[in-house]
Amino acid sequence: MLAKVISSSLIGIDAICVDVEVDISPGLPQFATVGLPDGAVKESKDRVKSALKNAGYEFPARRITVNLAPADIRKEGAAFDLPISIGILAATGVVKDRLLKNYLMLGELSLDGGVKPVRGCLSVAVSARKAGFAGIIVPRENACEGAVVEGVDVVGVSELAEVVAFLNGDRPIEPCTLDVRSLFHEEAEQGDDFSEVKGQEHAKRALEVAAAGAHNLLMIGPPGSGKTMLARRIPGILPRMSFDEAIETTKVYSVMGILERDRALITQRPFRAPHHTISDIGLIGGGNTPRPGEVSLSHNGLLFLDELPEFKKNVLEVLRQPLEDGRVTISRALMSITYPSRIMLVAAMNPCKCGGSGESGMSCTCTPREIHQYRSRISGPLLDRIDIHIEVPAVKYRELADRAEGESSAIIAGRVERAREIQQERFRGTRVHSNSQMTSRQIRKYCEPDAAGHRLLELVTERLGFSARAYTRILKVARTIADLEGSEAVREQHLAEAIQYRSLDRKTF
Repeated sequence: MLAKVISSSLIGIDAICVDVEVDISPGLPQFATVGLPDGAVKESKDRVKSALKNAGYEFPARRITVNLAPADIRKEGAAFDLPISIGILAATGVVKDRLLKNYLMLGELSLDGGVKPVRGCLSVAVSARKAGFAGIIVPRENACEGAVVEGVDVVGVSELAEVVAFLNGDRPIEPCTLDVRSLFHEEAEQGDDFSEVKGQEHAKRALEVAAAGAHNLLMIGPPGSGKTMLARRIPGILPRMSFDEAIETTKVYSVMGILERDRALITQRPFRAPHHTISDIGLIGGGNTPRPGEVSLSHNGLLFLDELPEFKKNVLEVLRQPLEDGRVTISRALMSITYPSRIMLVAAMNPCKCGGSGESGMSCTCTPREIHQYRSRISGPLLDRIDIHIEVPAVKYRELADRAEGESSAIIAGRVERAREIQQERFRGTRVHSNSQMTSRQIRKYCEPDAAGHRLLELVTERLGFSARAYTRILKVARTIADLEGSEAVREQHLAEAIQYRSLDRKTF
């Protein structure tokens, strides 16, 4: 007796369809699982056996062979428990096979026959829609997550007997429905606002430019100058996420299993701030069983690295490829997995180890050699990939005591949104979403300065020794400043402001 149930397996943040073939034949009792299963899949035979018996079904005392096809892709996790159980019941005639070919199913089983939540339900729903299935059968806790995808019925179940009754037509279950548009219209939680920041007008302007063009940013200043405070307010001025961006970001959290159960879709741009003791695998992703790292969890959002020189040098160096390509590729013997990592990097550091270098009213105990060694922890190639470098000096008492409120995040966000709309229209039909992602050809097309701008660029390039990459960064930032002003041309004043944001380049350290 042979039965086939359709399930799914995760590869990166995407899912592929897996045929779960169950064959029951005469012979000594045996349960064999083939098709490159990992330890959790092999252990499913004990969970399946107990779940079937405790749910009131007979477990056949014969030779059972379960094949997971395609056999050349490694299968991981306990999500195959439910399809294997249904396959056994279909092979013994308990479940009718009329609906099996229409539904893709997955779920972990408890020993009493209950269905537990699994990872990656959103990716599975997307895969099922592309493959043309009528719907998916998933644990009830994952139903809202899968219902985000239109065009596929998401049936949530809580126990094995419920699935059997549904497939046999004895118990209809209404598919889970969700108003996706309402998720984007829900008011965001009241976060930190730029109106609360005293002073630091130059830094706030730089943050606005960075947000408008999705530029990477480095803040250098003494302890207590407000670097972390400023960074935590950046998400409040970033443009709203599109539906495609929300789906892609949510898929990363879903495959990691850290998506909140009452949060079907991530509609606010993520803000991640890992500690400086993080490993390269924790930041980029990887491991024996590859998982996304903090860079991918920040996809379409902001990654904040505080105390940048305190991070291990090898950890910082692995950031270079994700910042350049917008993705992370992890190669293993059996496969190569790619995770998205289109992020805005914001970093902060002290001017020296003690934090007092160059600050009036503060004494520095570091020698010039120690200052050089401290700053040398950040390599030149990494600095070149950071578009904006700004100094954040200590705030004076007069500014701290000022009762007047500054410009609110909502006003700044309005200007940022208009600048992004200009960029979306400019790059329509391409894979580029913002000025920071422009290719060399697009830079030549959209960032051509006027005659005065050419003279200014020639002068500062020769005097400050900017690298070719730093030169292109200046043009990109100048293009963003022009967009904020609504100017079609990149003028000398735009370039002059952009050059100020390279004052902490490697040659000037």
